Amino acid sequence: MLRQINERAAVVCILESVAAAQEQSEGTMADEPNLSIPLETICFIIGKAREFDAKDEVSEPDPGSNPTDDDMRAVLEDHEDDPVTTEITSVIDDLSEDAQIDLVTLAWLGRGDGDLDGWGALRAEAVNAYNGRTAEYLLGMPLLADYLEEALSQFGLNCASVQD
Repeated sequence: MLRQINERAAVVCILESVAAAQEQSEGTMADEPNLSIPLETICFIIGKAREFDAKDEVSEPDPGSNPTDDDMRAVLEDHEDDPVTTEITSVIDDLSEDAQIDLVTLAWLGRGDGDLDGWGALRAEAVNAYNGRTAEYLLGMPLLADYLEEALSQFGLNCASVQD
């Protein structure tokens, strides 16, 4: 009989340990923010932001010559009809409002305006600042790609696993 009581006590102890571990892991998962924007989209934006940042001022607004003869230098200049600007703006504008807010929050997180523990407060600031011009705002950040990569690293994510 004493043996049965000890076995039951051991089983109860094990069940309590398992329940405590589950509560702890659920609490950890609940504390980590969920992004409403897929990693692939963030990585695409990072790539396009790098291309955008590499642009130089227009040296000759209307060259009137063949791009082949000019060694395609105009591709590196920031023209009004730049396809990189159009692409990144289109992708950001097509995101839901929540995804745009998460993107701004990620940029702020990577810039050092907060930390992962303060995600909720940082996101609340982004909600208050939202004005529908997210792409224009983000393209005004010179180190946008670096900020987004830094924020992803705080989530334990990176773009290395994302295929182009």
